[in-house]
Amino acid sequence: MTDQQRSFLFLLASSREGGNTETLARRAAEQLPPGTEQRWLRLDDLPLPVFHDVRHDHEVPAPTGNERLLLDATLAATDLVIASPLYWYSVSSSAKLYLDYWSAWMRLPGVDFRARMGGKTFWSVTALSEDDPAVAEPLIDSLKLSARYLKANWGGALLGNGSRPGDVLNDHGALEAADSFFAPALV
Repeated sequence: MTDQQRSFLFLLASSREGGNTETLARRAAEQLPPGTEQRWLRLDDLPLPVFHDVRHDHEVPAPTGNERLLLDATLAATDLVIASPLYWYSVSSSAKLYLDYWSAWMRLPGVDFRARMGGKTFWSVTALSEDDPAVAEPLIDSLKLSARYLKANWGGALLGNGSRPGDVLNDHGALEAADSFFAPALV
């Protein structure tokens, strides 16, 4: 796959617009080659209703509105970037809700969600307020296991330290890592 064929979907899953996670994700995206398609969606701008698992009781309804937009964007991307701050050792509630919808999308007639997710590359960009990056392992493992389940590739996790807005700009190691974060996928 050439650089021109790649399509990155950045799902911003922070309750804070322009926060540390988004800042780090945008820094990493600046390093993508010119012409690499990027789509940025803020999950808080595309609210989903509470997820109800109806697969054993009813047919899964066809998605509409924000759910349809997110499904279509997910399927169109070659690379899926979950940009979520670390909240209680996991992704944010908006990211988790989005991931919950995958259970329904796998059961939509004619969508073939699971097969179409295979071969994509999943990435994580995360800001955390702890000095120990090990606290982000549950978040990373959740996304890695989701990738494995769907036979997708795991691109990696980019971690930055920051609590107050702009703090991540003081994490020089994270900024340096951002500058080459997507490089392995573009070789």
